[in-house]
Amino acid sequence: MSLGNLPQKSFCLIRHGETTANRDQIIAGRWDVALTETGRQQAETLRHLEWSSPLALFTSPMARAVESCRLGFPGQSFEIHPDLRERDWGVFEGKPLAQLPPREGCPERGEDWSDMIRRVAGAVTDCCLAAQTDLPVILCHSGVIRAVRLLSGQTTTGTRPDNASPVHFYWTDHGHKELSHAANLNLGNSVHPLCGL
Repeated sequence: MSLGNLPQKSFCLIRHGETTANRDQIIAGRWDVALTETGRQQAETLRHLEWSSPLALFTSPMARAVESCRLGFPGQSFEIHPDLRERDWGVFEGKPLAQLPPREGCPERGEDWSDMIRRVAGAVTDCCLAAQTDLPVILCHSGVIRAVRLLSGQTTTGTRPDNASPVHFYWTDHGHKELSHAANLNLGNSVHPLCGL
């Protein structure tokens, strides 16, 4: 059964700033936890990035993503998409991160991983269509970025993305290629076609 497809378009995902749950190493998928002061500062650094094309901003409805969007892109309009929310970990919500169950399957009273991947595929597609010719920049969550990695053809979900660090999925004739700002800088300060750092 297909888990969905991504549109043939470049887009950028940004995980929200650090939250109290991140700081305290607890599981908070559906819990609407707040940003820490560090998280707010992380989000504010986004406003200093230079982008080489107009942006269309989208965000998860969860407070940590919305606040990160407002802090990182002050004064800019954005659209909330409900299906960009983080995964519901069911009975594991609020427990230590060390007790996180395997990603595959469905945690008790939570959201099945396959269902989340399909949800994320639809949400990213909606954002890309709504953005038209602008670059979709999506404030979201670790689980959303991990789902997109699989949808882009990667064989694993990879490591947890850094807070408030843009992750580009650049469309090529061979599919999407993941590229971070840090990788750009490590390649001799070359400028990625999506963002002029």
